[in-house]
Amino acid sequence: MERFPLKSSVSKMGTTYQSVYKKGANTSNGRGAHTSTDDDMVDITPGPHRAADSSSTPTNHGTFQLYEHSGRNSNASANWDAVIFSGMQGDTDEIPGIGQYDDFHTIDWQRDIARDRMRHRYIVKKRQDSIWDLIKGAHDAWSGWVCVLLVGVCTGVVAGVIDIGASWMTDLKFGICPQAFWFNREQCCWSNDEITFDHGNCSEWMTWPQLFGESRDGPGAYIISYLFYIVWALLFAALSASLVRMFAPYACGSGIPEIKTILSGFIIRGYLGKWTLIIKVVGLILSVSSGLSLGKEGPMVHIASCLGNILSYLFPKYGRNEAKKREILSAAAAAGVSVAFGAPIGGVLFSLEEVSYYFPLKTLWRSFFCALIAAFILRSINPFGNEHSVLFFVEYNKPWIFFELIPFVGLGIIGGCIATIFIKANIYWCRYRKYSKLGQYPVTEVLVVTLVTAIIAYPNPYTRMNTSQLIYLLFNQCGISNSDPLCDYNRNFTDVNSAIEKAAAGPGVYQAIWLLLLALILKLVMTVFTFGIKVPCGLFIPSLALGAIAGRIVGIGVEQLAYNYPKIWLFSGECSTGDDCITPGLYAMVGAAAVLGGVTRMTVSLVVIMFELTGGVRYIVPLMAAAMASKWVGDALGRQGIYDAHIALNGYPFLDSKDEFQHTSLAADVMQPKRNETLAVITQDSMTVDDVETLLKETEHNGYPVVVSKESQYLVGFVLRRDLNLAIANARRTMEGIIGQSVVIFAGPVQPLPGPPSLPLNRILDMAPITVTDQTPMETVVDMFRKLGLRQTLVTHNGRLLGVITKKDVLRHVKQMDNEDPNSVLFN
Repeated sequence: MERFPLKSSVSKMGTTYQSVYKKGANTSNGRGAHTSTDDDMVDITPGPHRAADSSSTPTNHGTFQLYEHSGRNSNASANWDAVIFSGMQGDTDEIPGIGQYDDFHTIDWQRDIARDRMRHRYIVKKRQDSIWDLIKGAHDAWSGWVCVLLVGVCTGVVAGVIDIGASWMTDLKFGICPQAFWFNREQCCWSNDEITFDHGNCSEWMTWPQLFGESRDGPGAYIISYLFYIVWALLFAALSASLVRMFAPYACGSGIPEIKTILSGFIIRGYLGKWTLIIKVVGLILSVSSGLSLGKEGPMVHIASCLGNILSYLFPKYGRNEAKKREILSAAAAAGVSVAFGAPIGGVLFSLEEVSYYFPLKTLWRSFFCALIAAFILRSINPFGNEHSVLFFVEYNKPWIFFELIPFVGLGIIGGCIATIFIKANIYWCRYRKYSKLGQYPVTEVLVVTLVTAIIAYPNPYTRMNTSQLIYLLFNQCGISNSDPLCDYNRNFTDVNSAIEKAAAGPGVYQAIWLLLLALILKLVMTVFTFGIKVPCGLFIPSLALGAIAGRIVGIGVEQLAYNYPKIWLFSGECSTGDDCITPGLYAMVGAAAVLGGVTRMTVSLVVIMFELTGGVRYIVPLMAAAMASKWVGDALGRQGIYDAHIALNGYPFLDSKDEFQHTSLAADVMQPKRNETLAVITQDSMTVDDVETLLKETEHNGYPVVVSKESQYLVGFVLRRDLNLAIANARRTMEGIIGQSVVIFAGPVQPLPGPPSLPLNRILDMAPITVTDQTPMETVVDMFRKLGLRQTLVTHNGRLLGVITKKDVLRHVKQMDNEDPNSVLFN
């Protein structure tokens, strides 16, 4: 997120607060004592809970509340409008930079949303003045839809480029098409008239041994193919890791943990910038092609969010307002999943369930539209070269038997166990990488992991092939055209259109099961070491592959049970007709959902993604059963999904709205500073510029309460450190006579005093910060932070300021209460 000059009405709103306050409120009693200062002031804050409407805020949350009160006074409504809107008409006295945020800090949801409402009211009021203002009002109304339309189009195009590039470069490890080198293996064979291909090869496609004059098969050909496979894999991985290291360090990994944190209101500058976007796209193609155990689906969410961030700057309504921008980013995340899986509805649900923190109904509609456009564009590009835009389309027609719910739930339990093993091992390894010398050699680590993966993967045909092809093979039903050992049943196909009969598994099936078991172990181990290395890498495809392997093996076992004992009561007589009543591919699909659900803790969105992914609408109930069983087992064995675990590992300030705070502590137990310690405050009209600058140098708080006097400690308002610095620097440049001895005035009329002129800073003062009393239960305080997106709240006793509670204080307290290390919260 690049810095952007913010010229809207933030500083004017300071005037508005002041004016409204003077007219309609008496501040001398300190009611709602607004304070805020602490070691970690204003550090971090997730945004409002998706169920909480930002207008339903408690007590006094700033401009919006005051404006509403003012509007109720019919006698003074014209005056109030004049006050509110006069502060928004010119940019002459705007302080540059006010309203922006520093890196690794949290946005103020309440202030940003209130600013947008004021901007909207101003536009609505001006609409009747002229045709031009009417056009501007119309543009403002549809700019959100245009923005998500552009995001959807760009996401679809980028996804098509990634799919085509990754497909071609993956096949490059095995051979080349001499007639047209830019064709992948499938495209190369389209013009061929041969009816059957040998393992996907045709005479037009040249393997590397053939280019060197060797035959397609034989020991020499095998060694040459092995070497080329390893060399290409190392080349692709080295290029990907080098690009990430040199140009965009933020382009590594999945990106979903950071996207969740950003959508909760955190600022990570550059994480959604143009360089990150370019390197993420190129690096993702390279890392997927290298054969590492990773997928491209998670990074597609990051890529779509980068596009959403960049395109939002075309519309100042979103580009200049961080809270509004997150509405576009939520829609972009939905588009990312939509193009990754060809699952637009699943993408919307994924954004709602998994990544978004603040998801009003308006954002739901825009996410739906954005995902639709992205899926349409990708379908138009048709990167898979077939009539389906879904990744692993299956054509099962057999209904499932009621008894099969038992193995389906069993697969859910297996999936939950596999997922827990993976999460614990991966987090252990990532923590070791983070705190050891290994983290200093990212490119070397990538090369070592790639080399080991390539050496281990090539001998086993199921690990050698592209992971997406493996999943499709495992999901597929054995028919007359399948030549894979997995379909080596003792069947005689006499009629292509006849039903597939039950049959005993041949030796090829048992050999395939052993190879699949080996592939399961190797993929699990390699994914543990791969997820978190410094290349773009996702987790969806490896998780689906692990589950599909386990599911296919279980499915073959149940199928052979039905073949050998067709008349037992379990099968309800449905397997006694001779037709194949058990579909092993369905078990692979259910197993894939189980592992992915266990790893990510998704439920609703997972089921929808799975049936959109495969076209298997009939199998929603088995998928639901497996997803719930997997989540229950995962939650029982470990509280966090992989993304939440990585958020905790990186120390991001993410307050999960799904967790419950069940402890009995009070606000006084958590606030800073503790009782009998001094609290850094600013007085409303008795400190000089030198005094304020000294306070800024001696403390590192991100904001300071403004009080009537240090003796009374009655609260006047709250001012941000960043705003103070900007305002003082701007005053020194633009106002004559401002020196160190100038008195800083935050409240009250500016009286002419002997000596240098005073510096009025009432414009940057928030006169309505959220406050609680020292006896407020922390359960209530935590709810306020979650649902209102607070940066901090001020603690008072009988109207006098006592201290402040910041987001970092809340997070540390939650960890302390859960017997975890409170110092693991690293960021402000």
